[in-house]
Amino acid sequence: MSGYKVAVVGATGNVGREMLSILAERAFPCREVVALASRRSMGKEVSFGDKTLTTKALDTYDFSDVDICLMSAGGDISKEWSPKIGAAGAVVIDNSSAWRYDADVPLVVPEVNPEAVRDFHKRNIIANPNCSTIQMVVALKPLHDKANIKRVVVSTYQSVSGAGKEGMDELDRQTKALYSLQDVEVKKFQKRIAFNLIPQIDVFMEDGYTKEEWKMMAETKKILDPKIKVSATCVRVPVFISHAESLNVEFENPISVEEAREVLRSAPGVVVQDKREAGGYMTPHEAAGEDATYVSRIREDITVENGLAFWCVADNLRKGAALNTVQIAEALINRNLIQPKG
Repeated sequence: MSGYKVAVVGATGNVGREMLSILAERAFPCREVVALASRRSMGKEVSFGDKTLTTKALDTYDFSDVDICLMSAGGDISKEWSPKIGAAGAVVIDNSSAWRYDADVPLVVPEVNPEAVRDFHKRNIIANPNCSTIQMVVALKPLHDKANIKRVVVSTYQSVSGAGKEGMDELDRQTKALYSLQDVEVKKFQKRIAFNLIPQIDVFMEDGYTKEEWKMMAETKKILDPKIKVSATCVRVPVFISHAESLNVEFENPISVEEAREVLRSAPGVVVQDKREAGGYMTPHEAAGEDATYVSRIREDITVENGLAFWCVADNLRKGAALNTVQIAEALINRNLIQPKG
């Protein structure tokens, strides 16, 4: 059987399972798919299309015949294993933050900077950006090409699935406890998440921004344009899947609401759902399970010259993680940058 041998590391997690699902959905050209995880998850079964895969242990696996490794096992695991897997000849596409800021590792969103995949050979590693960054730059790229973005102010409304299965379990558990008039236990998040908002994702930095906010600012510069100024406020909300963002964008050149709408409608990966009526916009619930970045509420930002404001929503497990990772692998193949060892 021809095609590529693909290993998915972290196959039992939320994103790993989504990666397997998307590989099957998109009929990725693979001759074999291997599910890998830690020793404690060894033997667990995961779905790959209509097949069931038995998870194998990462630390004893031989990567010598693997072509592509999709890594979703956290930063510490990636720092240890991605160089080893790359040295064995596989291209690692990593979903953690471990390699995003390494000058020798491309940070790629295929709708935005697909040409960057050509630099994978420096370490045999490609980094997948932060979930909130991905959907934002997908929406910003066509607008930047049209009118040259100077400044972005973004507030995010990020679902608990961004914190993994533990985050989803905590929201579920706390909601049930509140409805049952029981005590609410806080474990994963800094404060109660059920029926609440938490203006902190990741740790605080010296300048008062959180690490999540810093990621959005630094990654946008690396992916899109180092001259763009970005200020982010990242908020965890009691939603299971999909992140939403409110953006105010200042441009170098004039751009009307109508021009922005037309540019976005023709942009890859973007769907405009923008009717100025009740319900004429996209919400996280509706975006769950979808691949697109949805843009709504496009309007003039009246506080600056050449300004627009809009709302964007995307499934953080799909476009914000698993789908973007698979699209990076497809970009490598479509550009004939890798050949299957088999």
